[in-house]
Amino acid sequence: MKRRQLGSSTLEVSEICLGTMTFGQQNSESEAHAQLDHAFAGGVNFIDTAEMYPVPPRAATCGRTEEMVGNWLAGQSRDKVIVATKAAGPARGLKWIRGGDLAFDLSRLRAGLEGSLRRLRTDHVDLYQLHWPARNQPMFGQWQFDPARECPSTPILETLQALATLVREGKIRYFGLSNEHPWGVMEFVRLAREHDLPRPVSLQNAYSLLNRVYENGLAEVCYRENIGLLPYSPLAFGTLSGKYLADANAPGRITAFAGFGQRYTKTNVAPAVAAYADLARRHGLTPSQLALAFVYSRWFAASTIIGATSTAQLAENLAALAVQLPSSVLAEIDDIHLRYTNPAP
Repeated sequence: MKRRQLGSSTLEVSEICLGTMTFGQQNSESEAHAQLDHAFAGGVNFIDTAEMYPVPPRAATCGRTEEMVGNWLAGQSRDKVIVATKAAGPARGLKWIRGGDLAFDLSRLRAGLEGSLRRLRTDHVDLYQLHWPARNQPMFGQWQFDPARECPSTPILETLQALATLVREGKIRYFGLSNEHPWGVMEFVRLAREHDLPRPVSLQNAYSLLNRVYENGLAEVCYRENIGLLPYSPLAFGTLSGKYLADANAPGRITAFAGFGQRYTKTNVAPAVAAYADLARRHGLTPSQLALAFVYSRWFAASTIIGATSTAQLAENLAALAVQLPSSVLAEIDDIHLRYTNPAP
């Protein structure tokens, strides 16, 4: 498995990053450790987690994922593992995380980070990410900016200064953004440049055959500012595996957790998934192989975050890295995309 430099950092990350949000809810600790062992035996050196995991977020399980990762990490050579975690942001009603006071200022970020470090059983994280913006912006299935939702939030400059302090203390090496939009990325970059502060090295946003919003504006921003994309949800919560086409109640996160996959209930999703599934089968691939190979092949993907609920599923997802999609298939993918998921104006 190849390694790639993550943005402007010195981190050399594997092409695939193991996502862990199933650990502690759908996966036991022994299953989680088996996945970690399997991934690292296959060349993965990069783990992504978050203080709010597992999902769906609940008070009873919050932090369990980091604890499971930390118990595994304690048995590894720390310098061989690149660990990323995320600080939960405000406005999502997560009252059980740090008392619900989730602003991105120094005291709250320090509290979040120190909790993560304790659970991860390490003295630093390689990449600390803001899980979602503190300010009003459309995210998690919303698609329109609504000024009526404006609310007070930590100024971005204050957040950058807080992160700079944590970098100086050696508790984080680099920081990244997540679920961000072009204005937010550029504002972080602009203020970091103007005030000689650490700049974001990565962006973790959803990207898949069903969600190519990143290409519209963020791709150019991240290319010109040397920010690596960490695409998550390449299978759209399992939707792109095609399993829900045959059985709307097939086992999976979307059926197990009410409201979990609302962003993939739009009317154009099912016909798009059916078209991609047909394309995959005509070329001797499974729908999952097509979906993963597409994301793996994108020039802007620094490391694709994949998750699994079994080592067998993880092995299949890792194996898709060997699939090379010919230009004719990529052209058909674009045709389907324009027809169903992003109609031409």
